[in-house]
Amino acid sequence: MKRFMLMMAAVAAFASPLAGQARAQDGRTPPDKVTFATNWLPQAEHGGHYQALADGTYARYGLDVTITPGGPQANNRMLLVAGKVDFYMTANLIPSFSALEQKIPVVAVASMFQKDPFILMSHPGQGFDRWEDLNKATPFIGAEALAGVFQWLKQEYGFREAGVKPYTFNPVPFVADKKSIQQGYLTSEPFAVEQVGKFKPNIFLAADHGFDTYSTLIETRRDMVEKRPDLVQRFVDASIIGWYNYVYGDNAAANARIKRENPDMTDAQIAFSLAKMKEYGIVDSGEALVKGVGAMSDERVKSFYDKMTKAGVIKPGLDVKAAYTLRFVNKGVGLDLRPKDAGSAR
Repeated sequence: MKRFMLMMAAVAAFASPLAGQARAQDGRTPPDKVTFATNWLPQAEHGGHYQALADGTYARYGLDVTITPGGPQANNRMLLVAGKVDFYMTANLIPSFSALEQKIPVVAVASMFQKDPFILMSHPGQGFDRWEDLNKATPFIGAEALAGVFQWLKQEYGFREAGVKPYTFNPVPFVADKKSIQQGYLTSEPFAVEQVGKFKPNIFLAADHGFDTYSTLIETRRDMVEKRPDLVQRFVDASIIGWYNYVYGDNAAANARIKRENPDMTDAQIAFSLAKMKEYGIVDSGEALVKGVGAMSDERVKSFYDKMTKAGVIKPGLDVKAAYTLRFVNKGVGLDLRPKDAGSAR
């Protein structure tokens, strides 16, 4: 009997990625209502989820998904903790580690970005054209980055907190000071600098210099993983497929939805963001090339955790594996959607 039960459990686990499609196709079982909260206003960096919504991928997986945007005044992560939303988009692994420190029962179940888009920018031809020279410049850094990635920059590359000026999401001070550097998001701030300053800044992606966190992760509550793993699997799989189709397929409907929900978003900004995601392999590089978009590994999470404890960002001694699970990723979902002629990312 025990052997029979184990066999049936294995069959159920194998079939779970297809369960949502079968349910949607039979027309008898209503889809599961799911709310997914993002960490900012609609933009190309959320494109895979809007793609899965717009092209019916979520529906084919038996999901009726509502995307709740974040923003400057929103605290969508607290809505996850309170049970008001089912899934949340978190920026990188630092919040997941912090939640573990504070005994908040959330867990990361997939990473849509293989590289964190955090960058530093400098003016060309001003003596800051190499990563090694940036620690001598005047840095414009925001409060959140100062408490996180900048502590790693201090520990690993000798950056100094003295002289740091606050970055207030306004590119003008950086544009005016040619001896400065500024933090940014690969897909956003360089575009703003080009528009305001009329020059292309040097771009240095911290991920290419050892800041090896995963990014744009899907988080959910621990009880969701334990009680509704099929729902979690379907949401992860459909989101992965959404990202493949957004990056490599026809994303017009997704972009239209993004612009409708965020009227400040322009076609030019979306095109710039998507081009940078492709150029730098933000979504599809590294482990994702073999295991599929969303991939994660114990080794890489441990590597980043060790760096954050060394930098004093996160306390040591945590059972870091409790912050995430590999149960729903690394299954090669959507690999067939990656064009054979897709160029390899840098």
